[in-house]
Amino acid sequence: MRLILKYLKRYKKMFLVNVISVFGFALVELGIPTIVAVMIDNGVAAQDGAYIWKMGGVILAISLLGVAGTILLGYCCAWLSTSITRDLRNDIFKKTQGFSHSEYNKFGTSSLITRTNNDAFQIQMFVNILLRTALMTPVMMVGSIFLVLKASLELSVVILCTIPVIIAGVVIVARCSEPISEGQQSSLEWINRISRENLSGIRVIRAFTNDSHEKKRFDEANQSYMSHSKKLFKLMSVTQPAFFLLMNIAGMIIYWISSVMINKGSLQIGELVAFMDYLFHVMFSIMLFCMVFMMYPKAQVSARRITDVLKTEAVIKNDGSGKKLLRPIEEICFDHVDFAYPDGEEAVLKNISFTASKGETVAFIGSTGSGKSTLINLIPRSYDVSAGKITINGEDIRDYELQGLRSAIGFIPQKAMLFMGSIADNIRIGKKDASMEEIIHAAKTAQAYDFIMEKGGFEEQITENATNVSGGQRQRLSIARALVRKPDVYIFDDSFSALDFKTDAAVRRALRKETGEAVVMIVAQRVSSIMDADKILVLDEGSVVGTGTHRELLKSCPIYREIAASQLSEEELAHA
Repeated sequence: MRLILKYLKRYKKMFLVNVISVFGFALVELGIPTIVAVMIDNGVAAQDGAYIWKMGGVILAISLLGVAGTILLGYCCAWLSTSITRDLRNDIFKKTQGFSHSEYNKFGTSSLITRTNNDAFQIQMFVNILLRTALMTPVMMVGSIFLVLKASLELSVVILCTIPVIIAGVVIVARCSEPISEGQQSSLEWINRISRENLSGIRVIRAFTNDSHEKKRFDEANQSYMSHSKKLFKLMSVTQPAFFLLMNIAGMIIYWISSVMINKGSLQIGELVAFMDYLFHVMFSIMLFCMVFMMYPKAQVSARRITDVLKTEAVIKNDGSGKKLLRPIEEICFDHVDFAYPDGEEAVLKNISFTASKGETVAFIGSTGSGKSTLINLIPRSYDVSAGKITINGEDIRDYELQGLRSAIGFIPQKAMLFMGSIADNIRIGKKDASMEEIIHAAKTAQAYDFIMEKGGFEEQITENATNVSGGQRQRLSIARALVRKPDVYIFDDSFSALDFKTDAAVRRALRKETGEAVVMIVAQRVSSIMDADKILVLDEGSVVGTGTHRELLKSCPIYREIAASQLSEEELAHA
């Protein structure tokens, strides 16, 4: 409720209109039975036609007022609930954009999508019902009970006895439905995760004929969701018949008591008609109140999950605080750096120290899992070091403003990620205001211009998951995206792995002209990609086991020589 009230405060005027429409609706619903009772007792009983027509006109006018109030109430509820849901989704998205890799790992992609979409929708449904009933139910109940007591104290005892029974039932249903709702949302996350994996990895699944296994996985998740949903539906389906049963029993008792009272002359027929209407409104109001309570556990689960996201503080904050990074960057220094993942126990990087200067190319090589990608991800602060420090121009990178730090870096990730849109738009991600000349120049440097023109030019659309470009083409577009930024630091995280040797050599040759005045860091598996580097660091199990040029390492580092021997010919090794 705190989450809903927080967002509801933003729309005080519309909420006030909602309140007014609720009172108008209640006035009509309770006013008509009272007028009907008077019309029966004073008009029908006395056979006064003029009085009946007069009261009929009043009822018509009140009915029209009720229709207007109902329409206004529906509009206000829909407007407020959808506006609150929009704000929730915007805030969740904005919050997740500021998360570091640690927070993404904590929640998981599928969970964040479910919280943004389904959980926000559950809040929308609850708010819509809440705004319709939260005010209307108390007003209708208080008004109906007052009129019931005024009409007949004897008959009102029946209603007052049924209310505690209904409230007890509501509490039981609410307590039973909360754990079921939580399980339902978890099952939905499971479905989303499996669906996402299957759609992304459909080629792998088909290649290994793993269709039946994936169908079984999805069926298990789907069955779990169905099981929880059935339990909820069964629980909810019991409440409405139980309510009407209780209402009918109360009605039978009232008719029996009222027949005795009418025979005695202590109750008039018009009063009985009005009383039965009041009974319906009391019971109906309680039923609406029950609906709110039955939906509350599910909404509470969703609200708690959303609140968990909104209250999570990013380990690495991008709030504009910190020093402004003065460009150009002259030097990046790793000073006895250790790093362990937040959910890990052992350090994956140990005592890393080296310096990369302007105009220098530093390369990293090592076996899979040696920590190469982890190391270079510390520079744009995807994670922060566990011990030691990384400095730029002599200042700890944690002291710099994050946006300024990252804007000085051209990062080409291991997995080339392209977005739906034109090729030009994908390259402009590196620089929003890049001119067409800059885009073309970057594409030519990345050896991407020829295939772009063959595909139809820079306005050619990239499809979902970039299925209309190959792995090598994706890498070259990613390189062009970094080049158009003209950063002070280039970080290539195994960004040439999908390129053939000829294209790899052409890209590296063109890059030397563009990156001559920048700090260049390259993570590579191929020795041929880093042979010309000014400094090569060999990593093994998170530690630097060799530093030097290609020739120096061939002589001094057994691990590097072993890697080189597996990739280069004996002639190439001899002439190194």
